[in-house]
Parts: sequence; C-alpha cells; structure tokens
Amino acid sequence: MSSVIAATRFSVLDRSRTREGHDGPEALRDTVRLAQDVEALGYHRFWVSEHHGVPGVAGSAPTVLASAVAAATRTIRVGTGGVMLPNHQSLVVAEQFGVLASLFPGRIDMGLGRSVGFTNGVRKALGRDKHDAADFAAQLGELLDWFRGTSDTGVRARPAEGLSVPPYVLAVGEGATIAADAGLPLVIGDIRGREKMLRGIEQYRSGFRPSPWLAEPYVMIAGSIAVAESEEAARRLLVPEAWSMAYSRTHGTFPPLPPAERVESLTMTDKERGFYGSGLTGHVHGTEEQVADELEQVIKESGAQEVLVTTSTYDRQGLLDSFRRLARVAGLTA
Repeated sequence: MSSVIAATRFSVLDRSRTREGHDGPEALRDTVRLAQDVEALGYHRFWVSEHHGVPGVAGSAPTVLASAVAAATRTIRVGTGGVMLPNHQSLVVAEQFGVLASLFPGRIDMGLGRSVGFTNGVRKALGRDKHDAADFAAQLGELLDWFRGTSDTGVRARPAEGLSVPPYVLAVGEGATIAADAGLPLVIGDIRGREKMLRGIEQYRSGFRPSPWLAEPYVMIAGSIAVAESEEAARRLLVPEAWSMAYSRTHGTFPPLPPAERVESLTMTDKERGFYGSGLTGHVHGTEEQVADELEQVIKESGAQEVLVTTSTYDRQGLLDSFRRLARVAGLTA
C-alpha cells in the first residue's frame, strides 16, 4: 500500500439521494445505515448535506440528520457538509451545533458553506436572495463569535459558548480565500476539476493565517470515488448520478436516481448525451489497483491531508462494496 495514501484520512459525505421507487424517508434511513457501515470500515468522519426543495435529495435539515447519525454510531466523527450559512441566522446555527456537541462530545464537526437556495422559489421561501452569499465571510465571523462569547449583541449562545466545535469551510473559488483569512480547514472539490481545485488549494495555502482554530493549513479534497471488481462495474456505479445531473441541466429539476440499466436503455437527445458523457468523466474509479494509482497521484498533487468521498448511486450494495474496497486501498481499520 502507498505510504502517501496510508498517511491520508478518508471520510464520507452522503447527500441522502432519493432513488426511483424509494421515498425520502427511506433515503434518510439509508444514510444512517451507511454511517454505521463506514464506521465499521474505519472511515474518519461522516457528513450530511443541506438541500431545499430538491426532488432527488431528502437531506434538508443537516443538523437534525447529524444527530440521528451520531446517535446510531459510536466512534466516527459526525458533521455537516455543510450547513449553508446564508440560509440561516448564525445564533440558531451556533445553538444547534452547541446541542450536538453537548450530546456527542468530541465527535461533532461544523462544515459550513456559502450557497443559497437552488432556485428563485426556494430562495423566496427561505427569505433569502442570491446575493446573500456575498456576506459569507461576515456570517462566518459572526457564527464563530457565538462560540467565543464575543458577540456584540450582548446575547449568549447556549450551550454553544465555550465549546470547541471544529469549523470547516466548504469552498469553490472565493471560498478558499475566506477559509485562509479565517484560519480554518478547507474542504474543496471537485476532484474532477483537478486544475481548478489545485489553484484553489494553492490560493488557500499562500494566504493562510493561523487562528485559534488551526495553526497550519488543512486541506480536505472532495469527489466521487467508485471501486469495483472491474473498471466497467465501477463506471456503472457513476451512471445514475451522471444521468440525474444531465437531466437537471436539460429539464431544470434534479430527479431521484434511476437504476443504471434504465439509463443505459434510454434514448437521449444530443444535448442530454453531451451532459451525460461529461458527468461520467474525471471521477476516480476502477479496480482497487487503478484507484490506488490515481488516488496517490491526486493526493501528491494536492498535498491533501484528507479525502472526502461523495459518491451516490442507485445500487446500495454496490455502493457499500465500493466503500469496502476503498477501505482496503486506504488501509483503514475499524
């Protein structure tokens, strides 16, 4: 096993993707079961995401889901990938993580992002505007003030104040600068966009300022990784998500994941076929040996300390097998 891979942490982000013929509540229960499975395999942390009004994603309340995951597991770190700060009041976010950290001390991560609602309708329902993301740096500082007890409001965030809940910044582009200025760990994707990702990491490292939260830069790279008995079997795990992305680009809505065999029997327009083909390229996938080689390269190029695996697929058994094989590649132990 590569010493580069062995020195790297491996973690999982699950977006509670719904599947054709399976409802949202089942997707949430699948998320909790997957957390138990990857904990047994030795993964470092398990995060859940925030999406609103998306037919293909059941995970709309990440701190609530994180609580269920933490209650169902024992040792794995649990967090959010992430809570989208522009959608929330910082006091409420601090209180929620304060409760989580109080119930599950030493296991909670606070992953934070700057996205706003996916559509105009969702943003209106949330009482937000697409320009609210521009205030992310200030929102981040305000949130951290609640934990430090330095808010200028005179209000105290209970039980958050005084607790140490590690914050992480989910970044694309400008977010890397915000993470560097704040002295926080950087979570950056996607592995598919290698050059853009590496530019963001360099920007982060060159501008990093030590903080009470972090003395040196910490980089977590994110993306889909699929491992199977053959390269073709690994590629088929990526098919449902690639098609859902292509469908969203051509129809304006993100649907539940279809089985790979149904996707492969579809007649697509040229435009759909183009988006679908693009959605299948650039992922780390293949046999254990192929994935080990590619992972070693991307970890060396990025200098990342951690890999956050974001794979979603229709085939739950295939997904678990992929995580089991990746655990072998990474030399993980429970």
